[in-house]
Amino acid sequence: MLLPLTSVAQDIHWSQFNDNPIFQNPGNAGLFNGDIRLVANHRDQWRSVTVPFVTTNISIDSKLHNKREISYGLMLFHDVVGDGNFRTAEIQGNLAYTIKLSSDSMHTLRPGINIGMNHRQLNFDKFYFDNQYNGIQFDPSLSSGELLSADSKTNFSWGMGAVYQYYRNPRFNIIGGFGIYNINRPNQGFYNQVIDRDIRFNIFGKGIYKLNYDWDLVPGINISVQGKYREFNLGSSVKYTLVNRLGEYRALYGGLHYRNRDAAYISLGMDYQALFVGISYDINFSKLVPASRTRGGIEFAVRYILNRFKPKKINHRVCPDYI
Repeated sequence: MLLPLTSVAQDIHWSQFNDNPIFQNPGNAGLFNGDIRLVANHRDQWRSVTVPFVTTNISIDSKLHNKREISYGLMLFHDVVGDGNFRTAEIQGNLAYTIKLSSDSMHTLRPGINIGMNHRQLNFDKFYFDNQYNGIQFDPSLSSGELLSADSKTNFSWGMGAVYQYYRNPRFNIIGGFGIYNINRPNQGFYNQVIDRDIRFNIFGKGIYKLNYDWDLVPGINISVQGKYREFNLGSSVKYTLVNRLGEYRALYGGLHYRNRDAAYISLGMDYQALFVGISYDINFSKLVPASRTRGGIEFAVRYILNRFKPKKINHRVCPDYI
């Protein structure tokens, strides 16, 4: 708990960290009730300060049909930041395996691994240089005088993680996990200089606790460490179930979270059958406030779970009485 006292939050992150499961930990692949899970996340940050940081994530995960203990997932991540449109595109494959720690499956452990390809690209034409100032105004036709021979870099990375779940029932369960990413420390340098990407460590915990017939508490915590960067998120949502009977299900969420020394953010969400839609907004209170005017970023999360139709197997039929 001493870690947050000296931490500095990163600029690129997810506020709705529990609604981006595969990015959070590869062991989360297949950890849901259903057959196929589709997740999309989008974040627009620092629009009031500079060129906005825009981040988009799409993922799909499922379980093997004949071996349900094996799960897999695919994730695509895209990020654009700054005046130079510095782009990062990454595709990751994830594989997880479910280990039952008790015969009733109340306790499970899910180790997982991910392997990804990362591509980064910078647009030098978007930058302004002193040599392009003609004494009166900026002239983009003038040479910048810079020898910028490379503007992209592609490499591979891999990571691993594990997720533990205690599941008593849908309204009382606890999930926690630990992950390590960029274990091979790929080179990010565009030129001859080798710049190794720092290993990222992530710890998370979340759960759901029944308060009464209609209300549930949904707390969450997320800690990330990567090089000199530290991020600590803590908060909770409350869930109000509107209806859950005869095949109908609808629920509302409202939450408040705190990201250490950076921002507080509110979140709203709704379950409608197999669809979840969430929105959050950061209220910035870091040293950037004079420029940000307390405005951080808005974030959206969408999740949809598909259930394949399984026809009932009938071994025999009973003849009607009138035959």
